[in-house]
Amino acid sequence: MNSANIYKNPAELLQRLIKFNTTNPPGNEKECILFIRDLLADAGINTTILAKNPNRPNLIARLSGRRQNVSPLLLYGHVDVVSAKNQKWTHPPFEGVLTDGYIWGRGALDMKGGIAMMLSAFLRAKIEGLHLAEDIVLAIVSDEEKGGDFGARFLAENHANMFDKIRYAIGEFGGFSFNVGDCRFYPIMVAEKQRCWIKAAIKGAGGHGSMPVRGEAMAKLALFLKTIDEKKLPIHITSVTKKMFKDMASAVGGLKGLLLSQITSPLFSNFILKLSGKKRALYEPLLRNTVSPTVLSGSDAINVIPNEISVKMDGRLLPGFAAEDLLAELGNLIDRDIKLEVIRFDPGPPAPDMGLFDLLADILRDADSEAIPVPLLLSGATDAQSFSKLGIQTYGFLPMRLPADLNFSQTIHGANERIPVEALDFGAEAIFELFMRYKG
Repeated sequence: MNSANIYKNPAELLQRLIKFNTTNPPGNEKECILFIRDLLADAGINTTILAKNPNRPNLIARLSGRRQNVSPLLLYGHVDVVSAKNQKWTHPPFEGVLTDGYIWGRGALDMKGGIAMMLSAFLRAKIEGLHLAEDIVLAIVSDEEKGGDFGARFLAENHANMFDKIRYAIGEFGGFSFNVGDCRFYPIMVAEKQRCWIKAAIKGAGGHGSMPVRGEAMAKLALFLKTIDEKKLPIHITSVTKKMFKDMASAVGGLKGLLLSQITSPLFSNFILKLSGKKRALYEPLLRNTVSPTVLSGSDAINVIPNEISVKMDGRLLPGFAAEDLLAELGNLIDRDIKLEVIRFDPGPPAPDMGLFDLLADILRDADSEAIPVPLLLSGATDAQSFSKLGIQTYGFLPMRLPADLNFSQTIHGANERIPVEALDFGAEAIFELFMRYKG
């Protein structure tokens, strides 16, 4: 592949990236990373490869600006993807099929599509000789989907010097469009929830499978899961979410705007969420801490009734909350005999630095005259948590103008993940515009 031409076609670049099966676990990101290294080298860009595991490397490249390392801008993204196993796809998930204006495949949105945008802009800046004010640093990492131990966390803890003087970064997720009424909003991620994985241990009398027991571990498990499913944790209003809904309400106006303005009033939040229809899945995680049971472990033999069952849960905490807060909120809902244990907590910063927000918002408004940028608290967790330890504020900024009927939140990690070719072009152009305007 010739980098002199490929930067003009981020869709083709994405197709090539999707064809590397980087499902994590195990990851095996090496071949994909080396492909990117060779692409950059072909354009005359030097790269550094850093790895905790040789099969799971990370790449760092830099374009020099006039002021040379005064206040660099960081772009980063991950090449690992989640599994497509047991999902029914219209097109194979690792072929990068282009049809009807969409590229289909695992990672099209999360986040090889974003990497294609970044690489396109990065290569363009080099090949076209863009006179940058500040250095631009590109980091392509492994292992984000499993917490970044081989990727961003490894880099932040062992190679912090590579990110010296960096204050701002762009990464996933934000800058995508979504419609409310006649308004087209572009949420820019400025904060994210914190990863807090929890294990619940449920005990009871075990025995032989031929001799049923009643009311023991399995029955307690059923009640526990029913409780987690039906009962919600308390409402909490953060500054970012309050600002987001205030701006949305002002733009929408009318009755719908009035309802949006009251969603951050704890007395009315639950009621308004019920009226939000399909948008509820997007709004609700921004207003409370959450847990999702994901892994069950019990007996390893079909004829043995277990005397202990464990449930691993993916917990997500709002900024400013600690693991103990989530344990307390869960403890108020469940049987006290169920033991809760935190198995991983990745704390993030309590409040964002909004210094780059206005520039990113202006870029979106110039790209789309109907754009209404708003700040976003991301309901998930990304590598931003690791880079925040170095004092770096990440903005989720992978701009995509999406069709109103494309369900962004359900497509990520699901079957038939896909991205419009026009959205890739839109994002690559917006990121290049950021390069031209960024002055530290």
